[in-house]
Amino acid sequence: MRTSGPVPARSRWFLHDAAERRMDASRYSRLTFVERVDFSEELAVFRLRADTPVDFTPGQYATLGLMNDDRDRPLLRPYSVASAPGETELEFFIERVDDGALTPKLWDLDRGADVWMRNKIVGRFTLDPDRTHHLMAATVTGVGPYVSIIRDQLQKLRAGALDTPDPMLVLHGASRSWELGTYLDELQALSDQVEWFEYVPTVSRPWEDPEWDGEYGRVEDVLRKHLDATSFVPSDSAAYTCGHPKMIDKAQGILQRAGFEEDAIHEEKYFVERNGDG
Repeated sequence: MRTSGPVPARSRWFLHDAAERRMDASRYSRLTFVERVDFSEELAVFRLRADTPVDFTPGQYATLGLMNDDRDRPLLRPYSVASAPGETELEFFIERVDDGALTPKLWDLDRGADVWMRNKIVGRFTLDPDRTHHLMAATVTGVGPYVSIIRDQLQKLRAGALDTPDPMLVLHGASRSWELGTYLDELQALSDQVEWFEYVPTVSRPWEDPEWDGEYGRVEDVLRKHLDATSFVPSDSAAYTCGHPKMIDKAQGILQRAGFEEDAIHEEKYFVERNGDG
């Protein structure tokens, strides 16, 4: 089982060198806040514009920040990039933490405001090069890395840069359907259009979402069902779990019992701690 780098453990947000207490502007890029699309009071997509196209490996994360009056460097937090590489517009699916240090300030941004980003977009939660089939499970904002990976493959196919696509299955869960964001419509539409991609959204509180007619239950429960139905062979498949730690822990046990090799199971845990970390 492979665990990715610094994104999951929010406590690692504070492990910056003392030397970084003063901002070295050469290590950062200045982005422009374009828009925020709200799905609920706590969930939104943020779109930021860079001056030049930004390159990275799909699935990685960017470290974003805002300048504080009492600090001489940005207040920084890591967020997985949902956009494809090589674009000037960067997209992030973010959950607001009301007592957090950064996210309430992001919600207060005016269009055109400056947002700082470390120049290096990093992380190891990327497509497994040793497998050709990819099963991806996510809770809410955890779908972000998968969206980047899927958009990148789609762009390469359309540009003729990729001949044979890797089959991908995404299981995406939330309490209510609107918390799946615009990705619900985007990924459902793609699933209907191409053979190499399947999207399975699920809600865990259908009694609060009476118009929902799709899958219901937690991601790990829906995972059991679709593991039995999928044509993916564990020996040639990679599995990815991203989002809530409890979902990840349960899903990994299910995947291991289904025959997935330990080094083919990848995780990205998102902690939302109520101690000012957000």
